[in-house]
This record gives sequence, C-alpha cells and structure tokens, in this order.
Amino acid sequence: MRLRTLPLSMAGVLLGILLATADWRVDLWTAVLIVLTTVCLQILSNLSNELGDVLRGTDTADREGPEYGLNSGALTIGQMKGLIAAFVVLCIVFGSLMTWKAFGTLFSLTPILVLMLGAAAIMAAMKYTLGRNPYGYRAKGDIYVFLFFGLVSVLGAYFVCTAGVGLHWKLLLPASAIGFFSVGVLNVNNIRDMKTDAANRVTVAIKLGKKRARIYQTVLIVLGWACMVAYCLLCWPSLWHWLWVLTLPMYILHLRGVWIRSGKALDPMLPLLVMATFALSILAGVGFCAHLF
Repeated sequence: MRLRTLPLSMAGVLLGILLATADWRVDLWTAVLIVLTTVCLQILSNLSNELGDVLRGTDTADREGPEYGLNSGALTIGQMKGLIAAFVVLCIVFGSLMTWKAFGTLFSLTPILVLMLGAAAIMAAMKYTLGRNPYGYRAKGDIYVFLFFGLVSVLGAYFVCTAGVGLHWKLLLPASAIGFFSVGVLNVNNIRDMKTDAANRVTVAIKLGKKRARIYQTVLIVLGWACMVAYCLLCWPSLWHWLWVLTLPMYILHLRGVWIRSGKALDPMLPLLVMATFALSILAGVGFCAHLF
C-alpha cells in the first residue's frame, strides 16, 4: 500500500480542512470522512500503479525503488485485483457518506457533482498505469497529480467542509502549492527510475533528461513556495500565518539531495519531500487557525 506516500495525499485535504476551520464551523465527522476517502483513494492509486507496472513489465528486479508485494511474491495478480476491487468499494462508501454528511442528501445538484468528481478521482487513481492507454506512460502523470493532489484535494476539502459555500479565488494559491510539491514527489520518483522506465514508459523526467529534470524539480519547489508566500501576503497579516516557513530546511535538504544523488540513492528524497509537504500543510493550517485559540 506504500504507506509512506499517505501523508502526501493527506497534506492537501488537511490543509483544506484547516483553512475551512479558520473561516467556518467545520463538522468533525465530515472532516474524518474526507480523510478516510482520501486515504482509500491513495491506496487504490498505489495498488493500481503496482499492478499496471508489473503487467506491462516495467517493474522488474532491476528497479531502483523499494520492493513491493507482486515483485516479492507476497501477492498474486488475482489477490492484487481483489485488493483493488475492495478499495474501489471503500472509496465509494466513504465518499458517499462524506457527501451525505456534508450536504444532508445525495440527490441534489451539488452533492451529485461532488459524487461525479469522486468517480473521476477513482478513475484517475486506477488509470495511471492500468488500462489500454494509461496516462502515466504518456508523460501526463504530472498534470493529473497537480490537479488531484493539489487543486481537487485542497479546494475539494474546503468546499465539502463548508457545504458548498465560501470558496474564494485566493485558495488557488495554497492548492497550487500542494500541487507543485506533489508533482515534485512524482518527478523524483521518475528521476530515480529513469533507467528501468526507459524501456517502455515515457515520463517528463525521461523527456527532459537528468539535468533538466533536476532543474524542473527546483522550479516546482520554488513555485510551491512562491504560491504560499503570495497567499500569506494576500490574507490578513499575522505572524502565525508564516508558521509553515519552519519547513524550509527540509526543502533545502531535499533539493540538495536531488542534485547530488542518483539512482537508488535518491529514494530517501521521496519521503523527505512527502513529510516536508505534510508538515507545511499542518503548520500553515494551524497558523491560519491561530485566531481561534
């Protein structure tokens, strides 16, 4: 299930929940169901990704990353398909409960639109490497990660927590920041796996080459920070709003590692960026909620 990636999927929704809490009264159970739905979607994406890579012969014994269930022999193809089906059901159950708790019904326009977005998220989670024409094999993964881990994650959580009201354009900035950092996680993964991916998979890192992929990684991190700075400057000024700046050393260590490491040695840079993004989301959210205490 690649549990070390779960904080990344939670980062966006927790930031959305906390920003909503700063502006509105948020129902606790709605927030819990948002997190449960998100975690299930991330696990579904991870399982589908592993199955797709194995079926296409991309993940072999030579891959630079950690060993997973299918490659290790701990799971069969049939068992993995069963797990994927189980998490599709869990996504539907938790997503429906979340929508009903937030809006009080599943049968009006707004909750139907939320459910449709949830269905799109399930499809996106599965189609990264599964299916006849997976977008992860056509260098389009970065776009989907930015949309679903960033924009949909932060804005969607805020929208559900406020029952469909309260969204404002400034929220695009923190949502984009989480999107850029999330694409950064994918990009480091793709830089690490360039050797094994090159045979039958096209990623942005392969298109750019190692040096330009590292430059791209630096740009993603800088853009994420620029979005957060812009959001804080646009909001009512408070020193608490800048609490997330405490994560700066983690991002510096990450970029330094990306530039001096290669292959399997890059692997620790993934969880470092995941935890940095998770910490930034929590600190930013708490900072904006400081006036409530």
